[in-house]
This record gives sequence, C-alpha cells and structure tokens, in this order.
Amino acid sequence: MRVVPLILAAVLAAPVWAPANAQRINPSLPSAPRSLPSVRHDTSTTSYTVDGIRVIHRSGAANLVVINLYLLGGVRNATPETAGLEPMYLAVSEQGTERYPKDVLRRAMARTGSAIALDASEDWTLFGIRATTDVLDSVWNIFTDRLLRPRLDPPEIDFVRNQVLSGLRQLNESPDALLGRVADSVAFRDHPYALSSTGTEASITAITRESLLKWKQASLVKSRLLMVVVGDVPRATIERMVATSLGTLPAGAYAWTMPDTLPSRPSSLTVVPRTLPTNYVSGTFRGPRANEKDAAALRVATAVLSGQLFSEIRSKNNLTYTAAANFRDEALISGSLFVTTTLPDSALKIMRDQIRLLQDVTIPTFALAPLIQQFLTEYFMNNETSTAQADFLARSQLYTGDWQAADRFMADLRAVTGEDVRRVTRRYLRNIQWVYVGDPSRISRRLAESF
Repeated sequence: MRVVPLILAAVLAAPVWAPANAQRINPSLPSAPRSLPSVRHDTSTTSYTVDGIRVIHRSGAANLVVINLYLLGGVRNATPETAGLEPMYLAVSEQGTERYPKDVLRRAMARTGSAIALDASEDWTLFGIRATTDVLDSVWNIFTDRLLRPRLDPPEIDFVRNQVLSGLRQLNESPDALLGRVADSVAFRDHPYALSSTGTEASITAITRESLLKWKQASLVKSRLLMVVVGDVPRATIERMVATSLGTLPAGAYAWTMPDTLPSRPSSLTVVPRTLPTNYVSGTFRGPRANEKDAAALRVATAVLSGQLFSEIRSKNNLTYTAAANFRDEALISGSLFVTTTLPDSALKIMRDQIRLLQDVTIPTFALAPLIQQFLTEYFMNNETSTAQADFLARSQLYTGDWQAADRFMADLRAVTGEDVRRVTRRYLRNIQWVYVGDPSRISRRLAESF
C-alpha cells in the first residue's frame, strides 16, 4: 500500500514520541481518547450450504455477477513434483469439454461477453465467473463443464504446457520476478509457501493426462470448495445451479486449517549476480497467522515503515525511485522491505535505522489516526469492485472462521495503539531474509545480516 510520507514525517517532527518505558517528552500533549466505531451489521450478505458446499452470498450491482469458487489449500496440497498441476488442469479445460468442443466453447463465451477467471495462490486456486445476470445460466454451464468434464486432450495439454513453460522461463529475464521467486524460496524454505503456485519447469514438464485425471479424482471434492457470490441473483437460482452441478461431486474429507508459522532464523543474504543498471533488494520478515491479534498491528506498523522508507530513502536522500515495506496478506502473514538502487548499502543503513526507531520509541496512539484513516480510505476504494468484495469475504471466512469478520476490519485497525506498533515491530521486523539481484561488490553481507 502506498503511504503519503508527509503524514509520518509530521509525526516524527513533533515532540510527541517517547522512548519505551520513559516519560512523554512533551507532557502538555496528552494522548487523545480513542473512540472505536461500532461494528455495522452487514444485512446484504448471507451464508448457506447447498449439498455440502458453503456459499457466501452478497447482493451487488443489479446486472453484474461475480462468482468465485475457491479450491482450498493452494500450495499446501502440492509437492515439489506436483506444483502447478491444479491451475494446469483448469487452464487446459479452456481447450474444450465434453459438451463444448474448443471452438464451440470460445464462440459461446464470446456471445455472452463474459469471462472465466483463474488465479493460483498460496492458500487456494480461484476459478470464477464475471458475467451479467441475463447470461449467467449459460456461463455457469460452461464454467461447470470446464471444471467437471474437461476433455484433457494430450495435444491441448502440450499446447498449454508450452505456454506455461515459456512464462516460467521469462521470469529469469525480469529482475523483479526473479527477486520475488528467489525471495520466496529463501524466506519460506521448508514451508509449503516456498512452492510456486504456478509450478516449476520440472513439475510442469512432468504433467500428463493421467496425472490430471488422478488429481480430479482425488482432489475435486465438495469439502475443498468455498463459493462466494456477489450480485443480484436469487438464492433459489444459486441453489439450483449448485445442486445440479457442483453438488454431484464426492464429499471428500478435506478440512481447511491455518498454515504453520515460520521458525525464527538469523538474518541472511542470498546474492544472485546480475549485470544491471540498478540493484534489486528484498528482505522478507515473518509475521503471525492472519487470525491472530498481531495481524492488524503489523499491518499498521508496515504502513508506518513504508511511509518512512519512501521519505528517507527516496525523498530525502534520492537513492531510488521506489522503496517500500509491503504487507503480504495471506493466511500466514509476512512482509518485505524492497528497494532498487545503485547504492544498496546506503539504502540498507537507512532501513535499519528506521526499523530501530520504530522498535525503540512509541508513537502516540492518536498520531496513528490519520494514517489508519488514509489506509482505510485507500483500502476500501481498492475493494469497491464486486471481485474484490468476493475475495474480502472469502479471506474473512477462511482466516477467521467467520465471513462477518469483514465488518470488524475497521474496528480492528482503529484499535491498534502506538504500543502495539512498537511491540510487533520488535517481534517481527528482525531476522530478515535478504535476497539481492545485482552487482555482488555493491552490498555488504555483514550489514544485511545485522538486521
């Protein structure tokens, strides 16, 4: 999230920060009382079960319908040998089904003006519909036929495989993509999140029609499905559509659980030598599970730090065109520090100083209010679309066990205190796992390992 640095610059300039366990520097500025907003009740959303499949249903725009079907588990259901197999199955289904040969399928989708979305991530694989109410039945038939009855012809598998492999090979040509891939493998080593949701060259190459059919038989079960609908569709219509299609799947015995947390490891530096106009640096820090109390506080702390890094590294010292602290919103939260610069050691020293500042002083709680309000404004503006609302409801259901937790999001953030920010910064912004893509002579290992 982008944070305007002037907000935090003003806070830093004011004499209202105090070292931990010390008296306030300016006692004439008392902390403003906190008034937490009441949690509004969402009357536009309901939840029900259809033939063993959980459905969360929110009324939305009169003519637009978004249906997200979440195949739960993501990379935790994969191994290094099978990574990417699940999204591969869904991608190949676009090449034709039992009822809709490839050309017929594409013409039918073109007539509806609709789209079927596919997105693989650490916690789930999303397969979804973006359509209007008047064509929903037609699109649903294509959607479910792709899921339940794809042809999986070997030539089509090879065609999609070559597309995926081409994309994976291009990752090495992009410093940003390479940095992200290596950062995950380092920070999450020995954890399922280290696996790529799209797979590797080795795992994609090994996929066969038989392995796709085996996945369908073993893993395409009702207990793995969560369906979120945002749109003006009668409940009876949703129940009818689900009962005649997804409801015919085997029940299965899958149970969603939150992932394991990461162990605490000493700071490290992994160098990927490249000759580039600038150097790319990313440092990953571990966080709590998304259903733990520290989650909201770490979100705020990361936003505070991001504003400070932008201000100090870019605005004041002109060391980069981009510097940020990023919050990774998954079942297992993590964060990262990112900068591209020709002077990585100078940027790292500023990062270390800003982290230590947040660890050693306490921001007055009332001083956080403008930042949190700005965050909420930007966050909800970014979540105005029906697609984002569906994802927000799914995260609330899976991460907290209650889709209505989406309504408590604002209250949780506004309840964060300055002491909470200091505490989570001390707990999580340490033992950072650094990855560096660029000129090895320009970065100090000792400096990186001092975090």
